[in-house]
Amino acid sequence: MRLKLPLHLDEFVSFLRTLLKWTALGGVVGILAGTASAIFLVSLDWATNFRLANPSILFLLPVAGFIVGWIYHRFAGAAAQGNNLVIEEVHTNGSRVPLRMAPLVLLGTVITHLFGGSAGREGTAIQMGASLADTLRRALQLNAEDRRLLLMAGISGGFGSVFGTPVAGFVFGMEVQSVGRIRYEGIVPCLVAAYVGDLTTRAWGVAHSHYPALTNVEIQLPLLLLVIVAGIACGLTSILFVELTHVIKNYQSRYIKYPPLRPVIGGIVIIALTLLIGSQDYLGLSLPLIRQSVSGEGVITFAFLLKVLFTSITLGSGFLGGEVTPLFVIGSTLGYTLGRWLNVDPVFMASLGFVAVFAGASNTPLACALMGMELFGGGSGLYLILICVIAYLASGHRGIYMTQRIGTPKSVWADVQVEESLKAVSDRRNHREPPL
Repeated sequence: MRLKLPLHLDEFVSFLRTLLKWTALGGVVGILAGTASAIFLVSLDWATNFRLANPSILFLLPVAGFIVGWIYHRFAGAAAQGNNLVIEEVHTNGSRVPLRMAPLVLLGTVITHLFGGSAGREGTAIQMGASLADTLRRALQLNAEDRRLLLMAGISGGFGSVFGTPVAGFVFGMEVQSVGRIRYEGIVPCLVAAYVGDLTTRAWGVAHSHYPALTNVEIQLPLLLLVIVAGIACGLTSILFVELTHVIKNYQSRYIKYPPLRPVIGGIVIIALTLLIGSQDYLGLSLPLIRQSVSGEGVITFAFLLKVLFTSITLGSGFLGGEVTPLFVIGSTLGYTLGRWLNVDPVFMASLGFVAVFAGASNTPLACALMGMELFGGGSGLYLILICVIAYLASGHRGIYMTQRIGTPKSVWADVQVEESLKAVSDRRNHREPPL
């Protein structure tokens, strides 16, 4: 009797067609996103070095804020929605992601950092990647479902290339659209775009930050409990960051009707705070604070609160840039402080906190845990996963991306609905009807 193998040739051919198609498209998106990230990182490095060499340039921050605000008010249109537009388009396919988003966010972010605004870089990379991906889709005249996958690839390519973490970028592109759900339909384009994007950025000669590897820590019940406590603290800190940024943005919108004036006020407040504390450590990316935390040099006890304040004012006032790198700073400095308070190695806690606050604020615990392993090694992978999951759960249904939709509620008792956006949840909780 002959053995008949169930090969299902038609299914295998379909797999090959899908693999080849999305390897090609994801690769092109990765090249575009990686090149854009390389240009951005070089520009950002120049802006940071120039500011550090000329600290008095900070006093021009209000002028820079007006310029950024006016450019966006005059020319941005839908692009002013930033990451929220990108995520919403993955859900709805309702309108185009304009090509002008890429140069506008690049220019606005570099100006923000040049004059001392406290902001990050992930938002810029994601918007550039998605904008270029959607332009590619229009050129190729792809259908709506292909467009959705191409936007996800743009997110992965931008995130993976700007941080040099392709695995995290791959998962982030599938995880960030929804709270509690991963969109596996994007598995091939996101994977290819993240890896090719990272390779492209490196091929342009752009280097990324390196951090000391975490040592292998065995499972210990007391340490597990302390990491859970730290995860709750990271989740609560992410709530503070999200809510403070939104409050500043709402008050600015309510009382300052002309948008270009909002970053002017924010710039004046940043200058006053800098003079008050007598330090420029909290301007720009604040990467030295991360290095001091994860290397054991140490930071002041409430450094994380100062970075929360500086970044919330900067972004809430309308300056350009991402939230992620500031959240890394907030997490690592918070972790260092928690380590001292909980009598745990502060360097260990700083490395865990680095990704945990971002996990709570972005609702992407898996991508953040993987990022921790890429940056610090897998020696303490168990603890990285644990703290990211706890921070994610503790942060509730809030986030830095307001167009994220609820895929799976974090608690059966939560007053949220499946497919409800975080903005709708926030509006309902504040007794405001969401806009039509």
